[in-house]
Amino acid sequence: MKEQGQILRKLTRILIPVLILVLGWFGYKYFFPERIVTVGFIYDNDETAPYSYNFYLAQEAVQKTWQKKVRTVMCSNVLDEQIHLSVQKLVDSKCDIVFTNSYGNIRDLAVKYPHIQFCQASFDSHPKPAPANYHTFKGEVYQGRYASGVVAGLKLEEMIKKGKIKPEEAKLGFVAAYPYPEVISGYTAFLLGARSVVPQTVMYVKYANTWDSYVLEKACAEELLEEGCVILSQHSDTVGPAIACEESYARDVYHVAYNIDMTDAAPHTSLTGTRINWTPYILGAVKAVMDNKPIEKAVPGNVHPNNDMSSGFKENWVEMTKLNTAILPEGAQDRLKAVIEDLKNGKRQVFKGDYTGLNPDNPKDTVDLRGGFTENKDSSVSSFHYILKDVITVLQ
Repeated sequence: MKEQGQILRKLTRILIPVLILVLGWFGYKYFFPERIVTVGFIYDNDETAPYSYNFYLAQEAVQKTWQKKVRTVMCSNVLDEQIHLSVQKLVDSKCDIVFTNSYGNIRDLAVKYPHIQFCQASFDSHPKPAPANYHTFKGEVYQGRYASGVVAGLKLEEMIKKGKIKPEEAKLGFVAAYPYPEVISGYTAFLLGARSVVPQTVMYVKYANTWDSYVLEKACAEELLEEGCVILSQHSDTVGPAIACEESYARDVYHVAYNIDMTDAAPHTSLTGTRINWTPYILGAVKAVMDNKPIEKAVPGNVHPNNDMSSGFKENWVEMTKLNTAILPEGAQDRLKAVIEDLKNGKRQVFKGDYTGLNPDNPKDTVDLRGGFTENKDSSVSSFHYILKDVITVLQ
């Protein structure tokens, strides 16, 4: 009995501290539960639209990465003028951080709710200091445009070598939504990428004056094909231009996509594409909120005034979509890889050459690209808004 008592006392000395630790751990979890960050998303469209689809991918990445540590709340198909209603919904849902791809004014709403971080994509930066809880961000997509233009140039080069077109027939077409700097900057970079391979390349541009009309975008694409363009790209939000090329592929025409991979819609003609990858910034911003750190200090990228950030291939904010190897020229993948590395390392300036650009809204405003032009130098918003004389033609 004496030995049993000694054993019992030894077990008690061991078990009691363990029990205290276990009860203490459960007590701590009960009284101090792990913080769950609530993340809100406001979309101007839904996942069927390529532009918004990329944000859905980022939202899924947040949920997959942080799992039970986050809760997401979403508002889709939000009109700019009604964004305050969605913000109120997210405020009522106790959101800690809100992301939006809408152009609605949330800057003023951020002032009203200083305890919430508001992050707005693709929005004009402001000269006045931004509220501490208001942030803007965007990928430097001109880099992806230039890289995809190199792919288009390599295809033009192949077509010339095979005798399918003459050098003077190296014509690109571009279906553009509106004559905004973002759009003009993008299609100019696309052309300059192609001209780095085939210097004779010219471009024809047709504005659809809408972001997401399949019928109008396809009609613009068909007009460009009738104009003699052999490779089309777009800054618009439907697969209309890709389908126009696919329906005309017997004429040996090709397409370069934007926002999403379009090889499923145009397997015989879609060469590749580029897109902004919103995930790195959004994941980083959520982590900053979790860690109670400033977003601009926690997210890798280029920091501009007024809580504004951008980056390109270097931080994976811009990436290429699927390469259609069945129709790519030989060696295109290696050439593309080298170009992307140059862009990552700052070894290639896109907007440079013996070109004069004219501001379409003010003919007296010109730019001489012999000295170069640095895009996204001070802002995530694209600023190049000049039409290159003699090499870009805007169709009426």
